[in-house]
Amino acid sequence: MTGPVAAEVRPEQVETPELLTVGVEEEFLLVDPETGAAVPAVEAVLEQVPPELAGQVQTEFQTSQIEIGSPPGLELAALRHSLGLLRAGLATAAADAGVRLLAVGTGPVAGPVPPVMDKPRFHRMIERYRLLVPSPGTNGMHVHVAVHDREVAVQVLNHLRPWLPILHAATANSPFYEGVDTGYASWRSVLWERWPATAPTPPLRSYAHYQQLLEDLITSGSILDEGMLYWYARLSASYPTVEIRIGDVCPSLDDTILIAALLRALVGTVLADIEAGRPAPEVDHHLLAAAHWRAAHDGLEGLAVDLPSATPRPAWHLMRQLFERVRPELERHGDLAEVTSLLGRLRGHGTGAARQRATYARTGEMIDVIEDLARQTRG
Repeated sequence: MTGPVAAEVRPEQVETPELLTVGVEEEFLLVDPETGAAVPAVEAVLEQVPPELAGQVQTEFQTSQIEIGSPPGLELAALRHSLGLLRAGLATAAADAGVRLLAVGTGPVAGPVPPVMDKPRFHRMIERYRLLVPSPGTNGMHVHVAVHDREVAVQVLNHLRPWLPILHAATANSPFYEGVDTGYASWRSVLWERWPATAPTPPLRSYAHYQQLLEDLITSGSILDEGMLYWYARLSASYPTVEIRIGDVCPSLDDTILIAALLRALVGTVLADIEAGRPAPEVDHHLLAAAHWRAAHDGLEGLAVDLPSATPRPAWHLMRQLFERVRPELERHGDLAEVTSLLGRLRGHGTGAARQRATYARTGEMIDVIEDLARQTRG
């Protein structure tokens, strides 16, 4: 089977001979240390951020959220160092402001809904979408992998589509909402899918096709601007990168590094496929959406949809397939040993959702879940 008819990509456009840079954006929730409820404390926290970190910290949609972004780099050690400094610095700033920083997909504990940031764009979103907005805040992780040619990058998006559900499952980190277990490993995913243009990336013929779809969505009124193109993978509007935005923010730095390394290796793998002239796999949109739903529901602790056969299989079986598929690129980037170790740790202690549920099962107290999340966030 073949994918969409693609614009011709010349071999010299494909970047597989070079190592690929990777960068990460992470969004966090600010909560009351006594109750665990989301609080509108972002301005107070920003006042406590050290000047040397301030350029990599910014506000997000709601006043209960704050975001960090790493510089792009080639070495996982440098990415770990950068994100570690930012997480620790931000956790300290939050404590100095009287709140806690949590790497969690959405608010586990009930409380008043914090207002959005006072920005004209956000006010327009509230006016347009009304009841889609209320929640404690939805926090994701966005991974940027450098692909400089936009025509090639569009083909990368096509090739990534069948592999993203299992990585979606690996990031699941929001089983609790308003004090109850939702039955989902990633409730943030369910909340997030209420928004228009939150979906698997559609098959794309070319960069011109990508631009036309974007313009049509804006013209139709379903989205306000390019920033609201919430496909699970898209072209960054600000950088020459493919931006993969499938998952919850990861609870620990180890989890983040693992997902970033796997995604970089996956992009490198599909770039080699494009250079060799191999077409993107054809995947039915509804089946792909079902695979993402299953990922949000089960995480890695249950079943996942095996897309070629459309049958459920143990999620870790599909994760092993992904690992073997990208192994050559992990070796090429010098990441194989670290990813092997991190994947073993993830298998041993489970996703963020599994860890939260284990803590609650042990103590029966949501505040213990909050405290454990805070410890993992700081590192």
